[in-house]
Amino acid sequence: MKSGLLIVVGTLIAVAGIVFGLQGLGYIGGSVMSGVTFWAVLGPLIALTGIALAVFGVRYRRSAR
Repeated sequence: MKSGLLIVVGTLIAVAGIVFGLQGLGYIGGSVMSGVTFWAVLGPLIALTGIALAVFGVRYRRSAR
């Protein structure tokens, strides 16, 4: 159960980071985050954190078997 939760949460964080990055770069408009350099830099870092969390969940699942 714990590994599945890590995978789901990591995936959601990665998707949010991608959206934040795209908003920061101005590809997604209609937000106060659009075109702001802070989000263009922080978005990919958030996405990488989510990916790392999901990968950790997958590895945890494999080692628990």
